[in-house]
Amino acid sequence: MRSRHPLAYERSDWKLHGGGLEEREREREEEIQQRGLPIGNLTSQLFANVYMNEFDQFMKHDLHIKHYVRYTDDFLSIGNEPTKLEALLKPIQGFLRKRLKLDLHPSKVEIRRYSKGIDFLGYVVFPHFQLLRKKTEQRMLRNIRFVITSYKQGLLTKERAEASLSSYLGVLSHANAHKLSEKLKNNFWIRMN
Repeated sequence: MRSRHPLAYERSDWKLHGGGLEEREREREEEIQQRGLPIGNLTSQLFANVYMNEFDQFMKHDLHIKHYVRYTDDFLSIGNEPTKLEALLKPIQGFLRKRLKLDLHPSKVEIRRYSKGIDFLGYVVFPHFQLLRKKTEQRMLRNIRFVITSYKQGLLTKERAEASLSSYLGVLSHANAHKLSEKLKNNFWIRMN
C-alpha cells in the first residue's frame, strides 16, 4: 500500500508533509488484488477507514494533534512549530510499524511552510485556495481524450462519457480551476460532435 501521505504542520505557515504508507507485507496486498478488490473501490475505502481508525485515535487522543485529516492512507496535519512536527515523526512511524505493519514512504515526508502549498489528494492546498496538481490536470486531460475516443469507437455510451465529464468537473469544482473547467467542457463537446 503506497500512497502520498501528507502530515502538514503550520506555524502560521509551516507544514509537515508525511509521505505515503508502504505496506511491509506485500503478499497480503497481492492476495487482495488477486481477489479483485480494485484500488479506488468504495469497499477498499471502507476497509482503509476501518484499518486506519486505530491510527486516527492515536493521532487525536495520544499525540493530541488538533488539525489532522486522513483520506484512506493519506494524511495531513497542521501545527504551529516545525520542531514539534519533527518530534512527532518517530512516534507516528513506531505506531504505524508496530500496530498496523505500515511504514511512511521516506521520500514523501515533508515539513514546509503552509504558504508554499500542501500537495494532498491531487490538489495543492494553500491557506485560502487550492489548485489542481499539474500531474492530476495532465492525467485528467489524457483520460477525457480516452473517453471521447472510446465513445467514437462505440465502446462507451454518450451517457457514460457525459458522466465521466461530470466527474472531472466535480473534481475541478474543489479547486480554483475555472479556466481548466471551461477548457475541459469545450474540448469535450467539440470532440464529441
